[in-house]
Amino acid sequence: MEQIAALPRRSLAVVVALVLVCFGCVTVPYTKRSQLILLSEPEEVQLGVASYEEVLKKAKVMRDPAFTEPLRRVGERIARAANKPEYDWEFTVIDDPKQVNAFALPGGKVAVYTGLYPVAQDEAGLAVVVGHEVAHALARHGAERMSQGLVAQLAGVGLSVAVGDSSPATRSAVMGAFGLGAQVGVLLPFGRSQESEADHIGMILMAKAGYDPAAALKLWQRMEAQAGGASPPEFLSTHPGYQTRQANIRSWLPEAEGYYHRDPNLTVSELPAVRGGGK
Repeated sequence: MEQIAALPRRSLAVVVALVLVCFGCVTVPYTKRSQLILLSEPEEVQLGVASYEEVLKKAKVMRDPAFTEPLRRVGERIARAANKPEYDWEFTVIDDPKQVNAFALPGGKVAVYTGLYPVAQDEAGLAVVVGHEVAHALARHGAERMSQGLVAQLAGVGLSVAVGDSSPATRSAVMGAFGLGAQVGVLLPFGRSQESEADHIGMILMAKAGYDPAAALKLWQRMEAQAGGASPPEFLSTHPGYQTRQANIRSWLPEAEGYYHRDPNLTVSELPAVRGGGK
């Protein structure tokens, strides 16, 4: 990496241009937005699985079937809708009532915190969340963020070195790119455009999985009510404001409803925190 940094500026520019040509742009499913991604998907999956294992080492994993079975049912349906059979899908509940959040990582590693259950209320609400998080992985938002950072630092040529580096700084960068910073689940550092894109794709995924996408609007209305107006101004946040988010969801509902076909065999059950079950 020191040799790379020592290259003349013109040489660095040539190297970066060659990297961009070699890797090129990819297209996000459904939205068709073009992305610059410098990591191969196998590299991205390897980093995602490593990040997932690191989080679980420090987490209290919930084993109660009252909590784990709803996530498994919803997760398996969303996974089929995502159509990534090469992923080794895994769904984990983390027992932390203070964390109203969830995440999904490349490779199909999904986790939901118990603090989200009261707000989700039922399996349709859970499908909104799981669909949103799986959409981040499906759209390769983490790899996109890492690629943007590498280009900004003129370090694209050192990608293989950066990926193989196990230094604390590199691990921190990887965790941050996948939305797993030091304060896991408090504020995912995806940009507003990526958050909106995950909302959009997530609604399509949940609809394809058999869940009414109108549940997305209800969930975010509950999220806003729970926050009690405590969210920061939108221009200071990496997330869209509640009103912006709800307006976007309303605009995407007709498209998502085109993917929705009610499944008479699907039972949308309440979650345990609502009916008083579980721990």
